[in-house]
Amino acid sequence: MDRVAAIQMTSGPNVGANLLDAERLIGQAVKQHARLIVLPENFAIMGKTETDKLEVSEQDADGVIQDFLSRQAAMHNVWIAGGTIPIKAKNGGRVRAACLLMDSKGKQVARYDKIHLFDVTLDKGREQYCESQTIEPGDQVVVTDTPLGRIGIAVCYDLRFPELFRYMLNEGVEIVVIPAAFTARTGKAHWNVLVRARAIENLCYVVASAQGGRHVNGRETYGNSMIVDPWGKVLDSLSRGPGVVVADIDRKRMTELRRSFPAIEHRKYHIQHRQNQNQA
Repeated sequence: MDRVAAIQMTSGPNVGANLLDAERLIGQAVKQHARLIVLPENFAIMGKTETDKLEVSEQDADGVIQDFLSRQAAMHNVWIAGGTIPIKAKNGGRVRAACLLMDSKGKQVARYDKIHLFDVTLDKGREQYCESQTIEPGDQVVVTDTPLGRIGIAVCYDLRFPELFRYMLNEGVEIVVIPAAFTARTGKAHWNVLVRARAIENLCYVVASAQGGRHVNGRETYGNSMIVDPWGKVLDSLSRGPGVVVADIDRKRMTELRRSFPAIEHRKYHIQHRQNQNQA
């Protein structure tokens, strides 16, 4: 078995302060013997405005935040899924929300750019988000080999699109990491059931790392970081505020479960629509 950790934060607009907080929490996860540590979405900056991320955005493979992730992974000999950080897009007015997977030597082995962007209006217009104004969407699904198993990456709003996770399953995914910053409103309604559903549907482990609390910009995030097993059991969780959740993953048990409960093999891809016989 291998131990994994999800870190929960309440990030603010100061990158340096957020990195110090992340460093402290990574240290806590290491003390609990985690081999894979997942940081939340926007762990390095939750700006006062949406455009603040543009000012601290980094070139691919060059920057303070990326150096931090590499250094922490190498120093502690752990794998780190680096939440999301703003990487400059080809369009200079936007960034990619990139989750970098660092190996235990500090080398970047995978990068996932958030595909589904949170452009929604809630509570009759009193709460609005338009990520596409500052973020350029990705278009590549990422699943990669690690010593802990095949890891797939999704970010926050991606959680609502089960076809993304089915694609990961076709690529042999065993552990899905989901950095997130769900709003308090949508999180209360849907976070728990969606995270558990993705684990149950795909008979895989899910490590969901969230922002949780009241931020400087006035936004409230839901928190409830959790680690879920392939049967949908929540192994550990944290409701609110900074902290770490840890759990052991058992790939042997997952393999046995997939064999004894072969729902994955029972999928039907070629169901034809029966035309209504009463149609003219």
